[in-house]
Amino acid sequence: MSLPYENATSGANALDEIGKVLTRFGCARFGTMTDNEAGELLVQFSHRGKDVSVKASYRGYAAAWLKAHPHSNRMKLNKAQHELAAVAQAKISVCSILRDWIKGQVTAIEVGILTFEGAFLGHILLGDGKTVLDHVTGSGLLRIESEGK
Repeated sequence: MSLPYENATSGANALDEIGKVLTRFGCARFGTMTDNEAGELLVQFSHRGKDVSVKASYRGYAAAWLKAHPHSNRMKLNKAQHELAAVAQAKISVCSILRDWIKGQVTAIEVGILTFEGAFLGHILLGDGKTVLDHVTGSGLLRIESEGK
C-alpha cells in the first residue's frame, strides 16, 4: 500500500509555492522553519493583523512511512539508513502536504466556503505566543488523542 505524498520531490519548491499563495492572498509576512529537535516543519504568516503558526510533524510522517515500508534484510540499506531515508522523504512530503492544505484553505476562503478564522482557527496565535489549539488543549477544554491511536 502506498502512502500519500511518498513520492513527492518538490520540498523547497513547495515551500516557495506556499509563499506565493499567501502573498497573492494578501499576507504581510511569511516564513518557514525546520525544528529538528521537535521533528516539525513550521509555517508562519500574518494576514490582516492575525498571526498564524502551522506545525507539521515530519517524524509522524516518517513513522507512517516506516509502517508502510518496514525494513527487511533483503534491502540494500541497513535499518538505520532505512530510517534516515524515511525522515528525509518525510521532510519533503510534509512540504507538499502543507502546500496543498494551505492552498485548499485559502481557496475555500476566497470562494466563500470558510472564513479566515474558520480555516485557520486552531493555528491563530494569541497574545501569549500560543495558538488557539495550544490554549484550548492546555486548559482541558479539548482532549487530543495521542499519536498512533
